[in-house]
Amino acid sequence: MRKITESESQILARLVFDETFDSVREETGLQFGELRDDLTKLINDGLIEVTGINKHGITYFDSDRPQLFSYRATRTGLNAIKMNRL
Repeated sequence: MRKITESESQILARLVFDETFDSVREETGLQFGELRDDLTKLINDGLIEVTGINKHGITYFDSDRPQLFSYRATRTGLNAIKMNRL
């Protein structure tokens, strides 16, 4: 597993339950682009999943509009938190 950055660690720690983009942004203090990029990396690494995809009539994750979705840590992401690999 690659090394997780400090900002990615902050994000992952807040995603034990479903959280919206805006709530994660508010809690971490990250800028829009920083958060979007980190979320994309965490999704690609299988550490978080996108939830609420059909909430806005969208059937796929749109990385240009991450604020339309909610996010949650996956089992792999939760294990990473549990094992203090972050």
